[in-house]
Amino acid sequence: MDNLELIATAPMGLEAIVARELNELGYETVTENGRVVFRGGLADICRCNLWLRTSDRVLVKMAQFPARTFDELFEGVKAIAWEDWIPENGEFPVEGRSHKSLLTSVPAAQGIVKKAVVERLKGTYRTEWFPENGPRFVIEVILLNDVALITLDTTGPALHKRGYRKLITEAPLKETMAAALIQLSRWNGSRPLYDPCCGSGTLLVEAAMIAWNIAPGLRRSFPSEHWPLLPKQLWEEAREEAFDAVRDDVPLQLAGSDIDPKAIEVAEAAAKSAGFAKEIAFSVLPAAKARPEGEYGCIITNPPYGERLSDKEEVERLIRQLGGLSKQLPTWSFFALSPSKQFEHYFGRKADKRRKLFNGRIECQYYQYFGPLPPRAPKSGDAAE
Repeated sequence: MDNLELIATAPMGLEAIVARELNELGYETVTENGRVVFRGGLADICRCNLWLRTSDRVLVKMAQFPARTFDELFEGVKAIAWEDWIPENGEFPVEGRSHKSLLTSVPAAQGIVKKAVVERLKGTYRTEWFPENGPRFVIEVILLNDVALITLDTTGPALHKRGYRKLITEAPLKETMAAALIQLSRWNGSRPLYDPCCGSGTLLVEAAMIAWNIAPGLRRSFPSEHWPLLPKQLWEEAREEAFDAVRDDVPLQLAGSDIDPKAIEVAEAAAKSAGFAKEIAFSVLPAAKARPEGEYGCIITNPPYGERLSDKEEVERLIRQLGGLSKQLPTWSFFALSPSKQFEHYFGRKADKRRKLFNGRIECQYYQYFGPLPPRAPKSGDAAE
């Protein structure tokens, strides 16, 4: 089990960011649509679930084979050594998807996969009935172009569920997307960061976690922690490594505001739950009155989209206010995620760079305006002028 083929699933448009994260963790990767493939052992399942900020899940690739008929699907799944993973009392629900394949019925495919796994386990455990009251093993069958990909989910609830956000606002930004927006900017913990449309505060909490090098999965549990194949010692070692890596002595300059007092209440609760109650300053303010402090900072924000017709003018006004704010901060960089085709017009200038991203199912552009980088600090030993 030291050379497993693992898959880190990625939201559309974030594959390169997930791959970069894995590269920084020391893995060689192959990027595909919606996923990044890499190799690792059992310990790497633990490590990647704890550390990946922008991926949705970590899967074990169990098999991949042609499946034009249900017989081919059954035999391909039955040939997998499920007994190496699933104990006699294991719970093993099957999920599925089908696209451009002859096997179009997902429920039928799920039933065939379930039957094949049962038949395989019958031969190992010498029983006709499985209670399924033990550890959970979610199996997924993905049928694409008549090829079946069979995976085992090690993550459970998606990785964006960090555990610190107990309350949600009307249109929350997922933690994984917030982390991606930060990583796509040039921000680091030595610079100020301000979000003038902070909503539930997710961008700021994720920034704090990045600055302090806190593994995003450190506060939550995973179903694979209860798998017999994965010794508890591996999880303990991975968590110990993550705790040792925390750098909570880095001073933070994080602040955010929102016009909605209820959103600020939610943001403050999230920051407190994540351990950043004293590190992030929140205030109830319209964007036009925001006054970020410091030099060479970054504004990173996800302004309201105005999906209802009555909100369109308000969104236009807000984007103009954000453009005005950027003019008041000549040394700052500015980053905004928006579906508005007229964002640059209302903002007042063209973005230095744009990147297409999907916030949920909404196609957006990440508008990036780069300000000057902070002056380099003189190295010790440089001659004084």
